[in-house]
Amino acid sequence: MKDIRKRIETWFESSARMMYRNRFKTLLIMFLLMAGIISQIPKLTIDISTEGFLHETDAALVDYNAFRDQFGRDELIVVAIKSHKVFSKDFLQKLKALHDDLDENVPYIEDITSLINARNTRGEGDELIVEDLLENWPETQEDIAIIARRAFDNPIYKNTLISEDGKFVAILIKLQTYSSAGDDIDVLEGFEEDIKQDTAGSKKPSERPYLTNRENSEAVSTVRVIADKYEKPGFQVYVAGSSAVTHFLKKSMMKDIRSFLSLAFITVAIFLYIMFRRTSGIVLPLLIVVLSLISAVSIMAAFGAPIKLPTQILPSFMLAVCVSYSVHILALFYYHLRNNGNKENAVAYSIGHSGLAIFMTAATTAAGLFSFSTSSVAPIADLGIFAGIGVLLGMVYTIVLLPALLAVIPIKTKKSKENDPDKTMMDRLLAKVGSIATGHPYKILYVSAIIIALSIIGVTRIRFSHDVLKWLPEDNSVRIATEKIDKELRGSISLEIIIDTGKENGLYDPDILNRLETTAAYFEKLKVGEIFVGKAWSLTTILKETTRALNENRKKFYTIPGDKKLIAQEFLLFENSGSDDIEDFTDSQFSKARLMIKLPFKDAIAYSNFLDVINKHFQQNYPDEKITTTGMTALLFRTVTNAIESMTRSYIYALIVITILMIILIGRLRIGLLSMVPNLAPIIVMLGIVGWFDIPMSLFTMLVGNIAIGLAVDDTIHFMHNFRRYFEETKDAKFAVMETLNTAGRAMLVTSCVLSIGFFIFMFATMNNLFHFGLLTGLTIIMALLADYFIAPALMIIVHRPGKAANQ
Repeated sequence: MKDIRKRIETWFESSARMMYRNRFKTLLIMFLLMAGIISQIPKLTIDISTEGFLHETDAALVDYNAFRDQFGRDELIVVAIKSHKVFSKDFLQKLKALHDDLDENVPYIEDITSLINARNTRGEGDELIVEDLLENWPETQEDIAIIARRAFDNPIYKNTLISEDGKFVAILIKLQTYSSAGDDIDVLEGFEEDIKQDTAGSKKPSERPYLTNRENSEAVSTVRVIADKYEKPGFQVYVAGSSAVTHFLKKSMMKDIRSFLSLAFITVAIFLYIMFRRTSGIVLPLLIVVLSLISAVSIMAAFGAPIKLPTQILPSFMLAVCVSYSVHILALFYYHLRNNGNKENAVAYSIGHSGLAIFMTAATTAAGLFSFSTSSVAPIADLGIFAGIGVLLGMVYTIVLLPALLAVIPIKTKKSKENDPDKTMMDRLLAKVGSIATGHPYKILYVSAIIIALSIIGVTRIRFSHDVLKWLPEDNSVRIATEKIDKELRGSISLEIIIDTGKENGLYDPDILNRLETTAAYFEKLKVGEIFVGKAWSLTTILKETTRALNENRKKFYTIPGDKKLIAQEFLLFENSGSDDIEDFTDSQFSKARLMIKLPFKDAIAYSNFLDVINKHFQQNYPDEKITTTGMTALLFRTVTNAIESMTRSYIYALIVITILMIILIGRLRIGLLSMVPNLAPIIVMLGIVGWFDIPMSLFTMLVGNIAIGLAVDDTIHFMHNFRRYFEETKDAKFAVMETLNTAGRAMLVTSCVLSIGFFIFMFATMNNLFHFGLLTGLTIIMALLADYFIAPALMIIVHRPGKAANQ
């Protein structure tokens, strides 16, 4: 094994010399390769929608798409207005002006509903009239009083268009289901209008792209601008709804990530300069990071994988891993150049010394990441695949491109100074670490075992959470609006239930309709934990309105007829009245019913018990019907559940793969297994901190493990690789530890200091999830360094103590 390793290291050294001497050919080949990859980047898209978390073949997403194709979007933009005088002429005029302004100017709008145009079903003699509530504008206070009475007497308005106390009214905006991309035709537009309509109509729903994030953001932004124009004392406007939350979450997330990632790069650059005192020590590592990141993102674009919420950590991950690769090479390069003065020899020495370790690190980290490709959460799978590819590209750029760049860039040779204070400080620190690690191995392991044991107890206290609203600051406008609307109007999002009778005109049966009515009444009284139902309604509402209208508008007839033929006739009368509202609740065959349940915007985990109650109710009361639970709420819960299950499974796979590769690459079963201790320790301690300090374990927090695996494996492999090299030469474990710390330990220290501070900067972000991301990632990097400075040497000293066989 020793001879094989020596031959591989010699090959890396000779390859570095070849690339150094053929620098321009190397740069040209690498440039052409990168140009081909980077040319794909214009195809990159962004998708932070909830449905984007699921694979296209996921049953939950298939059901949701079928629902959207049938009934349109369930996500709404909710504009709520607070006033103590809702039913006054002045307020109604302002409400109408806002309603009309939104209707005329918000792009991609499909429907808008408020008290201005709310459905008002009434009867005049034998005629059924379905009109807008304010069809005839009220001129007197008596007219307004009649409107107010109708509004409060109509159960469907309560907690949808007006609050129970009458101080809040809502405007509900439903956007188009499908994207308008590609609908614009320039020349001959008027002549080809009919052809275009036929062509669009001939497309199957599944073949048409749904409304995009860009289109949703454009609509929400327009709503916000219009709402701000009408904001006045006595007319306080709130904008919420899942569409608005998605937009503001995307906006805040992208703003914070751009700002703090830039600051992280700047901070890393500053500390690289402090450590290396050379411009090349800043430019080259960051160049490798940027090229690796752009290449990885370009490959994502080439395969049609959009940037999603979890994959937004890719830049942070690439920064952590690729800076580490470059620093290990440059630390040795500058050290050898300072002592020997020959640049080519310094390049060959640094690549020969660390090339194999970097290759081993990249292979192990990438293999661990690729295990995430089996995740049932689409962006987690994407992150595993493309972060793994990025790691391998970072390794190639470091080993191939970096020597050629070092050959081209003029680098001054700084003579070694024995009294260099910086060098003395680092030497003293590393010597002290080595002295403690080799002198007190058992004490170190005892203390480490206690810390790990306490951390494991903390792990049992972890609280899973995915409350995206709480990610936003308390003074964020959309968070305030959502919490206010949830309180005053009893919810801002919906759960959708589809009841399929399996037969044409199955909904004419009074039994199924009465069961729907009983279910809605039961749900409106339901409260499970912090989840309550603000409203539940279906097509029975339309039927009851029609029955009352046909019976002289008397309240006692707000019921479901007991005759199947009468039900069919009333539905037909309503359809002939000119209203198409019935299409929102059933299909053309009257075989499927849609039950809408209005809910508050809460932590996705909180819906677990609630959905169990819902599902149990339908199992007991609808044994012969096919029940589908869908909508954004169900999708969000499915996403988080899948994430917890698949992330746990993926981390187990990753650790198994990494352990196997560590054993193969180190070449000793026992040493390979022991090397996993410093790999696992920082991750366990990080999870313990999450549990003890009650940090929510959200989907975003789970991703810290990706970086933890990358950095922990990186440092451990470099330590073990160098330790084996020096131990095989001298058979002295203490000497091997000290030499390892004096060589690889320097780069490990530089990398960890630079990266931890770079990630700690994220703690200044306005979003809580980014604060926790920066805190936990920075701490994990430091703990990974400490594990490889103390636990790894202590283990090696004990395993190779005098009297043990050399091959252990």
